[in-house]
Amino acid sequence: MDDRLARFSQSISFDHRLYRHDIRGSIAHARMLEKQKLLTKDEFASIERELLSIGEMLDRGEMPFKIELEDIHMHIEQTLIDRIGDAGRKLHTARSRNDQIATDLRLWVRDQLDRVAELLVELQKAFLSRCERDATVAIPAYTHLQRAQPVLAPHYWLAYIEKLERDRTRVVDCRKRTNVSPLGGAAVAGTSMPIDRHFTAKELGFEDVARNSIDISSDRDFAVESAFVLTMIAEHLSGWAEEWILWSTTEFSFIRLPQKFCTGSSIMPQKVNPDTLELTRGKSARVIGALQTLLVLIKGLPLAYNRDLQEDKPPLFDAFDTVTAMLEIAIPIVAESELDVASIRSRLDQGFLDATALMEACMLRGLPQRTAHHRVGALVALAKEKRVRLIDLSDADLQSVDPTLDATIREVLSVDGAINAYQSFGSSNPNQVASQVAYWKSVLKY
Repeated sequence: MDDRLARFSQSISFDHRLYRHDIRGSIAHARMLEKQKLLTKDEFASIERELLSIGEMLDRGEMPFKIELEDIHMHIEQTLIDRIGDAGRKLHTARSRNDQIATDLRLWVRDQLDRVAELLVELQKAFLSRCERDATVAIPAYTHLQRAQPVLAPHYWLAYIEKLERDRTRVVDCRKRTNVSPLGGAAVAGTSMPIDRHFTAKELGFEDVARNSIDISSDRDFAVESAFVLTMIAEHLSGWAEEWILWSTTEFSFIRLPQKFCTGSSIMPQKVNPDTLELTRGKSARVIGALQTLLVLIKGLPLAYNRDLQEDKPPLFDAFDTVTAMLEIAIPIVAESELDVASIRSRLDQGFLDATALMEACMLRGLPQRTAHHRVGALVALAKEKRVRLIDLSDADLQSVDPTLDATIREVLSVDGAINAYQSFGSSNPNQVASQVAYWKSVLKY
């Protein structure tokens, strides 16, 4: 092989991280070969012993990687052969690198999905902890980045818990489709050797066995689906980061971020920059890019295995690494940040957050929605003209727009009045919020 081709085609520089899964899969395969009388008991014992020893050597970083051996699978196999000779050469009986690679990658992705699921739950719990701490704090909710209606802060945190739960369930669903054993599919057509694929699947904790040997080696749906799941998580974290970046500005002054997750300026001594959140927002682009790379990679590939698929690992590894890091740093930021309650309260009456509650109170008195909308709009215009809040309008002001409005309508005015007026399931009514918090405590075992 030309040296240039050796360098061009090697994958050991990135697939070495699959070594634990390769060794685990190889031991399961060898145990099956021994069960099927394709290896002797002594041969299996020797293979298992040396594979575990090679794993320990790799744990210590003591295996020199050689470009001419191409990938981690050949490095492990060649080391095994160097140690035990022909018994090592028998390990590849009824197995191709095609199904070997597919097995290793599925095992690796399965472990990574489990880790991501754990971190998502930890982040949900971090938001849930805020629900207790910020139980009575009201904040403005926004649409179009304009103040819309008042909500309790826990209602906001619950919204993120819901997003993260959708992420977690996607992870769980993706894991089901990942957890299917390709081992024993061999190169493309199966094998004439009397193997037991269901045995190796059980040994490796797979829930099912892939049914078609042609599909086995080319299937990367699980990798693409994993990248999509990770992309949705990254999108949610990016949106959260953008919101808290805004909230931490002087203009908003809603939240104080932990300084240990912020940085200073090289020239402006007063600056406390939300760099961690900015990086969270920025790193989402890498995850989105990984998904696009994988989609383009498999576009138009004929059945079955093609060497193009070697390139699935760098984007997939990077997507998992990036999202895992994003989650690990989001958890303490959410848990340790503090709402600037005094600042929020000082401006909470701005923006006529109770206008919708007033409109709905008019509707409960019999006005059609469009009519009530128009009349409350007129009251808002009047309040703007007088530079006062809706609650500060006099009875005469209210009745100048609608003669039926009396002092009792003021029950829904103000932030507290509007929040207490909510009734629907899933709303920001204090009782509804408390019920949702209790629900998530049960679900998350918090």
